[in-house]
Order: sequence, then C-alpha cells, then structure tokens
Amino acid sequence: MGVLKKFEQRLEGLVNGTFAKVFKSEVQPVEIAGALQRECDNNATIWNRDRTVVPNDFIVELSAPDYERLSPYSGQLGDELAGMVRDYAKQQRYTFMGPIKVHLEKADDLDTGLYRVRSRTLASSSSQQAPQSPQGPSPAAPGRPGAQGGYGYPPAAAPPMPAAPPPGARPGGYGYPQPAAQRPPQGPSAGGRTRYWIEINGNRHQISRPTLVLGRSTDADVRIDDPGVSRRHCEIRTGTPSTIQDLGSTNGIVVDGQHTTRATLRDGSRIVVGSTTVIYRQAEG
Repeated sequence: MGVLKKFEQRLEGLVNGTFAKVFKSEVQPVEIAGALQRECDNNATIWNRDRTVVPNDFIVELSAPDYERLSPYSGQLGDELAGMVRDYAKQQRYTFMGPIKVHLEKADDLDTGLYRVRSRTLASSSSQQAPQSPQGPSPAAPGRPGAQGGYGYPPAAAPPMPAAPPPGARPGGYGYPQPAAQRPPQGPSAGGRTRYWIEINGNRHQISRPTLVLGRSTDADVRIDDPGVSRRHCEIRTGTPSTIQDLGSTNGIVVDGQHTTRATLRDGSRIVVGSTTVIYRQAEG
C-alpha cells in the first residue's frame, strides 16, 4: 500500500473526531502530504552512492481561510504529516540531518485552496556525526545549542559531509537556494550513473526505482490531480531504452504527438495524460 494511502486512511479513522472539520477545508491534508513528498524528491541531496539527504523541516503556507480551518489542529496534523514524511523517506531510502517537523503558516497572498511548501535541512547535535535514518531521531537528540532559529537562515555551521565540501558551502534554508554543489543534479549524474526524472508543471519528480506509475490515485508513485487521468494511468520503465506503457487508462497517452499504448522514451520526450503534459528527462554522468 502506498504511503499516501496509509496516511489518508489514518486521517479517515479520525474523521469523526478531531479531524472532522479539517476535511471541510478547501485544501485537503492528503494534498499537503503529496506536496511534502515532492519537496523531498525535488530537494534530495546525494552525498554518496548509499546516502541521499532530504529536508527535515517544513513550512506549509496556507491562505487565510484555510489556515483558520486547519490551525486548531496544527499540532496533530503536523505530527501525522511528519510521520508520513518518515514513512516515505524509509520507502525511498532517504536520510535526515535532524528531527522531522511540519509547521502551518498563514500567507495573505494566497487564495483559498492554494498552498505553498518551503523546506530546509536543519541539523541537530547528533547529526554532526551522521545523518539520521527514516526511523526517526534518537530521543536524546535535542536541537543544536546556538543554532539560528529564524526561518530563512541556514544552520550556524554546515554539517560534515562524506567528502569535503567546496569552500564557503552551506546548507540551504528558507529563502536561501542550496549551494550548486549540494543541489540535486540538473544534468549529468555523479558517479557515472544515469539519472532519471520527470517534470510536471515546473515541478521535478526524481525516478529512483526501475518503474514509476503515474495516476490520479494516492497509490500512484506520482499523483496527477487531473479529471482526465485514470487512477493508474501509465507506467514509466527506466533502462536502455526507457519506455512508457499505458495501463488500460480511459483516455490513453500521447507521446511526442503520437497516440500510443507503448513507446520508447528519450530525453525531452513529451507525454500527455488527460490535459497534463509530462516531460521525461535523463542524463548520464
């Protein structure tokens, strides 16, 4: 069962209690959960072949009406969302530099139903030796004394990396881009491996497994909120060459302008599902 589906079922179990009013808001908790997954994928930092670090501190900005509806439950909802991030990281073999925290904030520039996610890697004292596993931080791992607490600021000192970072490198925080050396590679991959990803509406989704299912269901690897997309619409298989296969969808797939049920993909291939365009990308080191 997918991580998002498990998260959704946990909330449904509480729908007659604490979370009853949460589901009346324009922004649904499962949408926020999906956005946090994408935030991890889009900001994954590869340290070496066996270690990929993702953000552990998140702010979810909501419109004033949505914030008013959700804020009374922000503590419990934040805990559920943090648990979902931990489950997703375990599935993707991601690691963290500190405890996972999810905060809700009001943003006056957002209209009802819109939200924005920001993230940063915030180190704890224990993570000065090693990143934490997705199972969570040690109970005895407090926040680092003297760390700058304001959002928009990186930790006071960059945590050690397996290889020495470039002079002046620092981890990214709210309002700060990640240093070029720490960003997920946009082009050729490190270590001579081929990297695969897709781009949807300007958001990049890393393909970290041999197959990737796209669809409207929360069980899909990448969820596409489009009424013209089936629950399990199509599947991308990476390899030499990479291919895409329709999974019996209602509206089919269009690859590079051609209606098809199966096609070979190349870097830059344009895939249309419903009314959504997906760009397939790959790069070799």
